[in-house]
Amino acid sequence: MRGDETMKKVVLAFSGGLDTSYCAIYLAKDLGYEVHTLTVNTGGFGAEEVKEIEKRALSLGVASHKTVDETKNYYEKVIKFLVFGNVLKNGTYPLSVSAERMSQALAAATYAKELKADAVAHGSTGAGNDQVRFDMIIQILHPTAEIITPIRDKKLSREEEVNYLKAKGIHFSAEKARYSINKGIWGTSVGGKETLNSLGQLPEEAWPTQVTKRGSEDVKVGFEKGQLVKVNGKSFSHPVEAIHALQAVAGPYGIGRDIHVGDTIIGIKGRVGFEAAAPVLIIKAHHALEKHVLTKWQLSWKDQLAQFYGNWLHEGQYLDPVMRDLEAFLTSSQHNVTGEVSITLHPYRFQINGIESRYDLMSAKFGKYGEMNLGWTGDDVKGFTKIFGNQVAIYHQVKGEAESGKL
Repeated sequence: MRGDETMKKVVLAFSGGLDTSYCAIYLAKDLGYEVHTLTVNTGGFGAEEVKEIEKRALSLGVASHKTVDETKNYYEKVIKFLVFGNVLKNGTYPLSVSAERMSQALAAATYAKELKADAVAHGSTGAGNDQVRFDMIIQILHPTAEIITPIRDKKLSREEEVNYLKAKGIHFSAEKARYSINKGIWGTSVGGKETLNSLGQLPEEAWPTQVTKRGSEDVKVGFEKGQLVKVNGKSFSHPVEAIHALQAVAGPYGIGRDIHVGDTIIGIKGRVGFEAAAPVLIIKAHHALEKHVLTKWQLSWKDQLAQFYGNWLHEGQYLDPVMRDLEAFLTSSQHNVTGEVSITLHPYRFQINGIESRYDLMSAKFGKYGEMNLGWTGDDVKGFTKIFGNQVAIYHQVKGEAESGKL
């Protein structure tokens, strides 16, 4: 690490993409900051990619570069609860980017405090949610730091960024810059010209994972107290490893691709493409298992509280203490969510075939739905039905008598 004690320090959340590459040069050359880049790996970068990002940061002349692997922390602090809650924003999106931004913002704020940096910078635009997520976390955890956002403040287009870097002697492929890609363990987002309007689909070549598998394939996933621990009979020491394993199997089928349409924190609607094979399969399989092992009121309250949890996380409110309260509830609900779920994979789709669990409440020893019962008699049901509908029957009788007396 090199540094000038007379220069102001800035920590830049750095992905190596166009926006953060622009920021690195602009902060140093135009604003005169000593730039320290930080890459937060949330499961989307392999070892070679991490090296390439570091190489790129250093080639831009930054004072120092650091990479932190937050993948397991990200799982333990965020992803685990998204699985427990079966969280799919608007019934579609597994919060692939919005969730990981919490880990990245927390790490950036913490690192800035360690370096005693004067400022924290990020490459968010002025039209999305990320600017709020980063700003809010930084303001709460490092309130004395200035927040610098060149892309937002200068209202830059991607073409303008490419031209600026070119003028500074730095080549950045305009073709590569056509799509904005954010990759993490909980999915990859893809933004491009097709997602800027209400009509349009991303072309096949825009998706980071190409469809290379044909036919069908059976997969069995195992959960222990709500957490994925097995894939096709193989046990893993940590759910992160199981997620990677499932992604490797399902990703080449093109499963989990979609375009999310959502309401941003700042009040506008937006579209973004995403691919999230493992997250979507895990959530759907987990939900299928829960429907067998939880009671109807556990399921009902989980749905309501998990929806709030997902929305509040999406809007950057991870540090709100109510989130810890909801996490306690979600954790408690998972005590019996243990078993295996069978899935069949096909190109672009999948099918949940069923579950096996020692906690299955659909046990045949209590009866078979639509066929026979073993725990009660027909007379029991007659009496129960009369009592269960008694108040409504009284209401309609009184209403009828009162209205007939008025005629």
